[in-house]
Amino acid sequence: MTTTPQVWRIEIDGRPATAETLLHPATVNTGHFTAMQIRDGKVRGIGLHLARLDAATRELFGQDLDGDHVRGLIRHVLRDDITDASVRVHVHAPDGTPSLMITVRPPTELPAAMADRAQALGSVPYQRPFAHLKHLGGFGQARHAELARRAGFDEALLTGPGGEISEGAITNIAFFDGTGIVWPSAPHLSGITMQLLESRLPATGLPTRHAPVTLADLPSYAAAFVTNSWGVSPVRRIDDRGYEIDAALMEKVAGIYAGVPWDTI
Repeated sequence: MTTTPQVWRIEIDGRPATAETLLHPATVNTGHFTAMQIRDGKVRGIGLHLARLDAATRELFGQDLDGDHVRGLIRHVLRDDITDASVRVHVHAPDGTPSLMITVRPPTELPAAMADRAQALGSVPYQRPFAHLKHLGGFGQARHAELARRAGFDEALLTGPGGEISEGAITNIAFFDGTGIVWPSAPHLSGITMQLLESRLPATGLPTRHAPVTLADLPSYAAAFVTNSWGVSPVRRIDDRGYEIDAALMEKVAGIYAGVPWDTI
């Protein structure tokens, strides 16, 4: 999961990428993106992905981004021969008008057993700038993630002043306090999987809330898990603090996510 898979296809505004059209994306980091897992030509939470792209395009470039246009470009790059894939939609504005680059890579699958996907997180003193945006140019988080892996962890856990936890380098993190789910309230990106779970957890008897969580608070939580476009994984350790995998909790959370409907692109 730490290697960069091959790229199957890249299109920019519906046309195969060329050296000329890749010049701006390769040299300018002003832009944003969303990442999704596609199965059988469908994706979970397409409306949330489109809302994210539109909101960030308006904030960065002052223009709306039509969701039907985005969907059409995704369908175009997948064509009829790719049904399962990891897809990223990047938005740049080389001439002031939003331009969409879509990359297609092999799909990512987490191990079936929760124990095999459990994550060890190493805390680092770093918070993403403009954390609410899934923006380009994430050198800081990428570097911290790489250093965390070299130190024997699976992922970096980003923290601010006083050790306040915000998010993982490529994940959101949630804590279980014995009765409900606590999402750190420090600046973070509201991930699509996080949003899909947060809206569904209360109906299953797991209330959710956002609150400050610091490294010093870790012993007060019974369990933790991380989420991203790959799915849901339990946390087995944060720094030197070990966590038992709560099988009942993870079965419930994973079941909720598995029950999220797949939307046709």
